[in-house]
Amino acid sequence: MPYRPRIVDAELMIALRSAGAVLVEGAKASGKTETARQVARSEVLLDVDEQARIAASLNPGAILAGDEPRLIDEWQREQRIWDHVRRAVDERGGPGHFILTGSSRPQDDGTRHVGAGRFIRLLMRPMTLAEMGQSSGDISLQDLMTGGAPNASDTKRKIGEIAEFVCTGGWPNLLDADPAEAQRLLRSYVGEVARVEVQRVDGIRRDPRAVARLLRSLARNVGNPTSTKALARDMNGADGEADWHTVHAYLDVLARLHVTEDMPAWSPTLQSNVRLRTSEVRYFVDPSLAVAALRADPARLQRDWRWFGFLFENLVIRDLRVYAQSFDAQVFAYRDETGLEADAIVEFPDGRWGAFEVKLGTGEQIEEAAHSLLRVRDRVSPSIAGAPAVLGVIVPAGYGYVRSDGVGVIPITALVP
Repeated sequence: MPYRPRIVDAELMIALRSAGAVLVEGAKASGKTETARQVARSEVLLDVDEQARIAASLNPGAILAGDEPRLIDEWQREQRIWDHVRRAVDERGGPGHFILTGSSRPQDDGTRHVGAGRFIRLLMRPMTLAEMGQSSGDISLQDLMTGGAPNASDTKRKIGEIAEFVCTGGWPNLLDADPAEAQRLLRSYVGEVARVEVQRVDGIRRDPRAVARLLRSLARNVGNPTSTKALARDMNGADGEADWHTVHAYLDVLARLHVTEDMPAWSPTLQSNVRLRTSEVRYFVDPSLAVAALRADPARLQRDWRWFGFLFENLVIRDLRVYAQSFDAQVFAYRDETGLEADAIVEFPDGRWGAFEVKLGTGEQIEEAAHSLLRVRDRVSPSIAGAPAVLGVIVPAGYGYVRSDGVGVIPITALVP
């Protein structure tokens, strides 16, 4: 299949001009290898080339020779490569020598040099709706963050199409798959995570049945700040309540495999003494994995509107993270002890920020979301955080416009970076 351009392409080119080596991390099958191949001039693939793995285990430096930038795919299969790459960067000088890709993040044990000054890390997530060609492109997130208005013509998407986007996900090799075919493959993906990948990541034996139960529990609680202890109670299982320390360890492994990506809490200065909730919100790197964990399909999503709403939120958060990263912004969640919340806060390095609520429905839901965003605006101290650049309710489809109260209505099917 021809390569479909990715938003991270430009980030990779900038990183290669800035550092001796670039580490591209992300979930398996998110497209890291093909993206790196667009600029690499030679490669070694450690996940499929057994001879290369043997050579790397005996003499890691032996696989570094080749035209540059040299791609070392799934580098974590032989972790000693890291320090050899670091030394090679020091010896050769200048930028653009290596691209390392990895679908799991090794547990730092103090022996692997951090790579400061030699490496730039890029996180690559599954494809956004814009990258899949499913956005009209009428609204730019970066423009919104600099005062632009969310004007868009009707994107004319049906709710059944949104359910299919959630079930198929942003996986490059599933772009042409129908939802049923995609879900068959994604159920296998989730099964491999539980049976194989959690063991491979650091060689520690883990109970695949417990991992599968945890994945199902996370799928039921997607979009919520569910505590580790609550997840342990939800898992329960035949042997009684799961030990929360074990669940915590399993959550760490799933995050290192880039299967899950929880949302950190935003912490602005407040006008009042209301305390912020610091719990992270539970998300999968792509909502299709939550669907696969519970063996659902588009029809079931449309029967379970509440769960569908949380899965749609996961899809929006996936896209916002990719778009925000492209201009060096970050995405957070806002919740305080009074129950006031915003699903997403996009923040620039200079402190400019925008707040967004995500709603699957229209009408009354948009009204409630807009009211909540205005309260967040009033709660955050303007003397410290400044006024928000944008307040927006992100919906599945329809028109993009600004309400009379200044809150924008933004179809995710019109949004681009």
